[in-house]
Amino acid sequence: MLSCDICGETVTSEPDMKAHLLIVHMENEVICPFCKLSGVNYDEMCFHIETAHFEQNELERSFARINTIQIRTSDNRKDNTLQCRMEVNSSVHSACASNHPKISAQSLPNDGTLKHKTFYSENLTESRKFLKSKEKECDPSKIKGSIYETTYSSPECPFCGRIEDCSQDMENHVKTKHADLLDTPSEDHDQPLYDCPMCGLICTNYPILQEHVDLHLEESSFGHGIDRVQCSRDLELAHQLQQEEDRKRRSEESRQEMGEFQKLQRQYGLDNSGGYKQQQLRNMEIEVNRGRMHPSEFHRRKADMMESLAIGIDDGKTKTSGIIEALYRYYQNAATDVRRVWLSTGVDHFHSSFGDKGWGCGYRNFQMLLSSLLQNDAYDDCLKGMSIPCIPKIQSMIEDAWKEGFDPQGASQLNNRLQGTKAWIGACEVYTLLTSLRVKCHIVDFHKSTGPLGTHPRLFEWILNYYSSDREGSPKVMCTSKPPIYLQHQGHSRTVVGIEERKNRTLCLLIFDPGCPSREMQKLLKQDMEASNLKQLRKFVGNLKHKQYQIVAVEGVLSSEEKVARRQASQVFTAEKIP
Repeated sequence: MLSCDICGETVTSEPDMKAHLLIVHMENEVICPFCKLSGVNYDEMCFHIETAHFEQNELERSFARINTIQIRTSDNRKDNTLQCRMEVNSSVHSACASNHPKISAQSLPNDGTLKHKTFYSENLTESRKFLKSKEKECDPSKIKGSIYETTYSSPECPFCGRIEDCSQDMENHVKTKHADLLDTPSEDHDQPLYDCPMCGLICTNYPILQEHVDLHLEESSFGHGIDRVQCSRDLELAHQLQQEEDRKRRSEESRQEMGEFQKLQRQYGLDNSGGYKQQQLRNMEIEVNRGRMHPSEFHRRKADMMESLAIGIDDGKTKTSGIIEALYRYYQNAATDVRRVWLSTGVDHFHSSFGDKGWGCGYRNFQMLLSSLLQNDAYDDCLKGMSIPCIPKIQSMIEDAWKEGFDPQGASQLNNRLQGTKAWIGACEVYTLLTSLRVKCHIVDFHKSTGPLGTHPRLFEWILNYYSSDREGSPKVMCTSKPPIYLQHQGHSRTVVGIEERKNRTLCLLIFDPGCPSREMQKLLKQDMEASNLKQLRKFVGNLKHKQYQIVAVEGVLSSEEKVARRQASQVFTAEKIP
């Protein structure tokens, strides 16, 4: 089977092919399928297409289109055109593709046709020069119809520039004179190589390089996606770790706060561990177990306690009376280093017992203050018929004052409940209770030190002014009508029963402390009391160095109207501040 190189039609024999060429393609003219150039022979047309139109399609399709070029009949060019067509595959392909020293063997397939664009890029300059020279030779003014009237241009050797009469002679010339240039170079010699700009891989084919780089880009994009996913996961993990750490920290802070709160509850008696009764029984049982108390004594004290709680009156087992009178006698006969001394009205000393040890000082100081008021006729109207109440009864009285509307803020802080607890009370609760009983009093707050080394000399001066109205001309010992003063500081409270002015003009307070047991206080009742026995009562300026002190001083009796006014004023509790 034979295939027409012009139109591609297939015939069975050579005579049929000649007939086909004569009938179909006789007198036809060669025309460029891309730019419509005409008037050149087939060999020149092939060279024109190869150099001028290499970017418009693949090389194989270009040759396919060359084979289908329309040929117009021309009497004087028929033989030459057919001859050029037959020489394309042998002369042009061999001379332009195989014989050029810069074309790799890998660029040519088995049939000798070009399939790599490198040929065009490397020979573009020379080819275009050749085309321009050919076009210059063609003067359009001399064209008749569509055929040049110029003489057929002889082929020129692409290596040395020699001109031959026909293509066959040129092919022989190239094969004999330029055989060294026609040798097929080795695979690694003068082959165009392409380096990958990303990894340095060497590629011999540009499309392969492009595909390889695309894979790099896809891998990079995928890697960036993986990095973003990993970054997102890392951020999520960091966020989870931070949340877990914050949760643990909050849990630890909450646990510490709860522990501190429970500690404060135990310290101030708000831990629901029972009140006066429960603690009294528990401590007496401990004494029995340690052999310090006989079981019969335990049952006797238990019975007395139950009776005292039932009637609400203190059993008096912690009370020491007559101390103010004993102090008056002592200062009259001794204390040569004291210039003057002022004493309050008679006061009974109450100390803590098994039931209130560690938290009952406020209640015991109230009992001392109340014992002095009960001995003063000026307070019979508001305290008529009262006795010294026991601690649970005092708690009940304060709760009743809260119910009347006194000090709602203080009541809220103590959950409106004192009975059955070991809750501490301070100056505000004592003021509330006295005011509810129509006893006129006020609170003075010494909220910061007024002397060197954290001392409070202004406190001593205030107490001196409270007890003494006229210092000059008064006797050495003055038993005033003034009740004792409730003195509160952080963690403890005491009762001021007098003040000394020494010969060096320094001041010294006389203080009853609920923490001092009865056996020590009873030493003051002896006729031969010594100055050393007063050591537990005397407090000089240098002995009181707490940051803040509050006092509750009694001033008289309130009328019913004044009581109502003070109840309204206690909605927002205020105190006199010094300084």
